[in-house]
Amino acid sequence: MSEKTKPYALITGASKGIGKSIASELAKQGYPLLLVARSEEELKVLSEDLQAKYGISTAVLSIDLSINDASQIVTDWVKTNNYPVGILVNNAGYGVWGDFSQSSLTDQLGMMQLNMNVVVELSHLLVPILLQEKQAYILNISSTAAYQAVPTLAVYSATKAFVLSFTRALRFELAPTSISVTCFSPGPVDTGFAARAGLNALNKMAEKFNMQPDEVAKMAVKAMFSKKSEVIPGFTNIISVYANRILPKGFIEKTAAGIYKV
Repeated sequence: MSEKTKPYALITGASKGIGKSIASELAKQGYPLLLVARSEEELKVLSEDLQAKYGISTAVLSIDLSINDASQIVTDWVKTNNYPVGILVNNAGYGVWGDFSQSSLTDQLGMMQLNMNVVVELSHLLVPILLQEKQAYILNISSTAAYQAVPTLAVYSATKAFVLSFTRALRFELAPTSISVTCFSPGPVDTGFAARAGLNALNKMAEKFNMQPDEVAKMAVKAMFSKKSEVIPGFTNIISVYANRILPKGFIEKTAAGIYKV
């Protein structure tokens, strides 16, 4: 299939980390891209690089998705330019670390808006556009944190549990249509997430267990195109999630608290 016949892939949080790597992976496969993130400069650099390397079309939108009406602004941008979107990658998100009662409520609510509400809003607003394609995809990026409560990452893990549950239900509802919905739940990835969350103390441990963004992106894109419902990359992460299902929740939470309270 030539690039001209392929629909656009819209990727949130595309300027760095997993989102950037997913953009590169899809560009490599000839998909034109709609790149959405806060940093206009980083988006422009990525856009020019992918155009030069793979000869694909790209467009960028610099916006803070956590602001009110951001999802509608993105949708209006798509409609105004008549972009035929066939892939939606809900990747944008971040974590806030610390005891809940001592953390900024504004930061927690902003994280909830980006990690949950934007996923719901963009999915709802773009489904009618996705349905215009013979085959379309929604890829929601969750986390292994979705499978357990994580003290000091209490709200973050809850937002990712929401994404996982929402994706499962949406997949079932859209099964009769042309849209396949996939939830991809990586463990630690070398993206700078820990630094932004305030988890600098975990950097040494992260170096041992982190997966690389390009590796994770390849697995995520493969899972999406294979129409998988739910994928956890990495043997260690799979074992961890399985342990969460069979071991007492109190033990799991105590263990997690011991890891993150450093």
